[in-house]
Amino acid sequence: MSVDIDKTDGPEDVPPPPKAGPEAIKAVPVRHYGRYVAAVVAIAVLVAIVYAFAQGKINWGAVPDYFFDDRILRGVGQTLLLTAISMIIGVVGGILLAVMRLSRNPVTSSIAWFYIWFFRGTPVLVQLFVWFNLGLVFEYINLGPIYKDYWSSFMTPFLTALLGLGLNEAAYMAEICRAGLLSVDEGQTEASHALGMSHAKTLRRIVIPQAMRVIVPPTGNEVINMLKTTSLVSAVQYYELLRYAQDIGQTSGSPVEMLFLAAAWYLIMTSILSVGQYYLERYYARGSSRSLPPTPFQKIKANLLSLSNRKGVTA
Repeated sequence: MSVDIDKTDGPEDVPPPPKAGPEAIKAVPVRHYGRYVAAVVAIAVLVAIVYAFAQGKINWGAVPDYFFDDRILRGVGQTLLLTAISMIIGVVGGILLAVMRLSRNPVTSSIAWFYIWFFRGTPVLVQLFVWFNLGLVFEYINLGPIYKDYWSSFMTPFLTALLGLGLNEAAYMAEICRAGLLSVDEGQTEASHALGMSHAKTLRRIVIPQAMRVIVPPTGNEVINMLKTTSLVSAVQYYELLRYAQDIGQTSGSPVEMLFLAAAWYLIMTSILSVGQYYLERYYARGSSRSLPPTPFQKIKANLLSLSNRKGVTA
């Protein structure tokens, strides 16, 4: 005899009610009141400085009058020329000194160490005066049938400036180049030697290209510093930007105004060199990082896009 059992839905057959999802988190940005206070103070100080200069007894109209004067432009050209040649001397000399310093020969390494110690330990202005007055030690220079003249005629202000700036820069570039060469793993040098490459070829093809990533940033700073250091050569009667500006200031009766003019030109030149340094660093950063640093235009574009996206989300 069969018994029909009434099948009803048991509690286990009832689907559970849907669970309510978690509440959306409302992110409230942290307010940095200190930043606002610091920004207000900085702007107030800047406005006070600008107001003080505007109320000072300075003839600001003289600056644009002489900004593109022929003598000023000639001084800018001489400054750039002196910077370029001095840096070439410094870079070439720095590479040679760095290789000598890393040499296993104790004589060459000691000579390089003494050179770096001496030129880094004495001020540039003192070195300029020493080169300019070496006629007290060497009355004349005699190179046999090639050249012979008095030291005072041989050591012109331009040559004094080149020797004083270039040889001093070589000492600093030697340490920069040495740091760059030491940054390359020794295993790569050993591997290249195992492949039969000479020491010179290993430096040229393996070590130096990788060391440039370390050498370029401080070298760019040295170029900018050299541009400003050229103002010291006015002390040895060489005419560059500062010397021309001082002469114009004495004849026009606006000495302070011409100093501001020279400062403006130095700012323009250093700004251009800074842009070139950025792109040069970006070039040598290839292969060392996953993505290259953005250019200034890419940064501006990214900021504009983020600003427009924020406005779209707010709307």
